[in-house]
Amino acid sequence: MTIIFDRHSDQNDAGDEIGEKNQGITKEEQETELVLDAGFEAPHTNSFGHTFRDYDVESERRRGVEEFYRVNHIGQTVDFVRKMRDEYGKLNRTEMSIWECCELLNEFIDESDPDLDEPQIEHLLQTAEAIRKDYPDEDWLHLTGLIHDLGKVLLHSSFGELPQWAVVGDTYPVGCAFDESIVHHKYFKENQDYDNPSYNTKYGIYTEGCGLDNVLMSWGHDDYMYLVAKENQTTLPSAGLFIIRYHSFYALHKSEAYKHLMNDEDTENMKWLKVFNKYDLYSKSKVRVNVDEVKPYYLSLINKYFPAKLKW
Repeated sequence: MTIIFDRHSDQNDAGDEIGEKNQGITKEEQETELVLDAGFEAPHTNSFGHTFRDYDVESERRRGVEEFYRVNHIGQTVDFVRKMRDEYGKLNRTEMSIWECCELLNEFIDESDPDLDEPQIEHLLQTAEAIRKDYPDEDWLHLTGLIHDLGKVLLHSSFGELPQWAVVGDTYPVGCAFDESIVHHKYFKENQDYDNPSYNTKYGIYTEGCGLDNVLMSWGHDDYMYLVAKENQTTLPSAGLFIIRYHSFYALHKSEAYKHLMNDEDTENMKWLKVFNKYDLYSKSKVRVNVDEVKPYYLSLINKYFPAKLKW
């Protein structure tokens, strides 16, 4: 099985060495060759030819993405998050392996993402392989790249087929004021918590330095996969769990909002999240990943850090 991603040939900054290697290779072969150089270089544009995470540019996906966030911002309340955490935290839906979960994601495209319109397993492998190239000794980070989006199985019928607004998209704390850096912030005005004096202040129901682990995040695939990994007693380091739970928390790692809620462990783990974020966001380009070739390596990592079957 071969996976193809969209990468423009003019995004290759590797220099003369790559140019020499490409002599005698057809233009089509050059465009689809796996090119992941050490010191990963972010491409300039996404698969639609626009800058990354531009929610205002006119494109075939802009209106749909904005409507997604309108519904998301209205529905993500403290009560809703607590209900979802209670329901899905039981992990009584099914038992399956990590790789079986990866294969389930072949069916879905993330409607909140303005940069990508391909099945999720393609993005998972591309992220993991890019990290593996640049950080060969951090195998836990390779595996984190593979599994970080597995919580999107919440879209599957066997998991209740939750609507996309309750599964994907940028995440943010609930129970305190919604920071203005959150994409399409204006729609929070229709959220029932927006005018609640218990929830609409800087700290809300939290205290300074309480630690993000004690903060309710908007419900979705990040928090769900964090619960799955933690409750199935993964041996991933805390930085891996931190990445899984907060990789969509762009208000924090892009705008530094909500830093007042972080503790020392969060600050240390944030260093790894910033490393990971580059690969998660900007690896959406045109490369080829041979699944059969890389599968044995990732199965070995799964066996190292997880039980054979997980409760979901």
